[in-house]
Amino acid sequence: MDFAERLFGVAPDGGSGAYELLVVVAPLLVALWWRRIRTLGR
Repeated sequence: MDFAERLFGVAPDGGSGAYELLVVVAPLLVALWWRRIRTLGR
């Protein structure tokens, strides 16, 4: 996954792919957390 390198022309994580992984995983974790909070509130 090198979309950040292509978009910005520089690798923010030195080319390891950690930034792209963070961009993909962070929203997923937030969505799961939000869903859990909403279901526990009922």
